[in-house]
Amino acid sequence: MSSETVVATAQQPAKVAKDELGYAGRFLKNHGWKMLGLFVCLLLPIWGFAALVDNLRDNRAFFFDAPLLNALHAIETPALDRFFVSVSLVGFLWGTIPLDIAIFLFFAICRRFRDMLFFGLAVAGSAVLDFAGKGYFARDRPDLWLSITPEKNYSFPSGHAMGSATLGMALVLLAWPTRWRWPMLVLAVGFVFLVGTSRVYLGVHYPSDILAGWTAAIAWVYGMYVLIDRKAPTPPPTAAKSKDTVGNPAKT
Repeated sequence: MSSETVVATAQQPAKVAKDELGYAGRFLKNHGWKMLGLFVCLLLPIWGFAALVDNLRDNRAFFFDAPLLNALHAIETPALDRFFVSVSLVGFLWGTIPLDIAIFLFFAICRRFRDMLFFGLAVAGSAVLDFAGKGYFARDRPDLWLSITPEKNYSFPSGHAMGSATLGMALVLLAWPTRWRWPMLVLAVGFVFLVGTSRVYLGVHYPSDILAGWTAAIAWVYGMYVLIDRKAPTPPPTAAKSKDTVGNPAKT
């Protein structure tokens, strides 16, 4: 065996290792953000929701529910009552639902059908999950004090938390490729947090109900965003050619 062959054979493992490390680097560069998104927006919320459900099924009290409810009730004032009642209404009937309808219609009018499909499935699926979850878990509302806005249906998960988080998450994802990503993220987080806080302040939801609504909504919306290809297909060459011919009769 020649010396050149011996050197080449010795260098082969090093070359393979270098190629594999190069592939790993390119993979992380191209898919690192997607992996982080899957972990933060899908796996963590699913784990969190599952942990809440497990605790609820075992009839174990959440250690933070009563203290947070009592802490917010302790700062109750007429001004805060009016504020959080308004926030609660905006978080559902006065704000979230009208905005959902308006955004869906906007995408339809602008013929942005992929965005319309994503947003419609995100909102409709979230509503179905909330309705099914309430009926399945049948958790009673808190009764630590008489609420000024009593509710009669079940408590887990919170529909207000789920609806507001669905809207906020969908708008953040839609705005993410644009320069409005960070302003939208700040507005969405602030809105979702206020709506959730309002429901605890009013004594109609446990904090664990709010967390369940947030985690379920985030996982569902992000799942729809990953599954739906929001890029319109490229027109076939024949269609592009005929369009060019119509605009340029001289080429015929």
